[in-house]
Amino acid sequence: MSRDIQLKERWEKVVQTLSNQFSQGEDLDLDAVIFLIGVQELGKVHSEFKKDQKFDLMHIAICRLLEPYGYYEFEYFDSEGWPHYTSKEELPTLKPGEQSVLMKEAIVNYFLEKEVID
Repeated sequence: MSRDIQLKERWEKVVQTLSNQFSQGEDLDLDAVIFLIGVQELGKVHSEFKKDQKFDLMHIAICRLLEPYGYYEFEYFDSEGWPHYTSKEELPTLKPGEQSVLMKEAIVNYFLEKEVID
């Protein structure tokens, strides 16, 4: 099976799993999945967040997702429990489609690591 087909199938499994759990089956988009990962990484699952905190959650998720690729490194948790990352390497210039593929691949790897999908 080609890598692209496997990524597509695994991405669909992630979306289906999360959509069933968090949106009554309506497919979540990439940003929604990233937001959910940020909430998971923060560990405050049943909290309500302000608009600026939602952007911070997405940033946390992106840092966590791209950490295995060497772009970010976890630094510390602040006094409120928010994780902080240091930029290790500048992200490459990617076209929007390439960015989407990178993020989907990182998300699939995250959920494989967490054993949510196989």
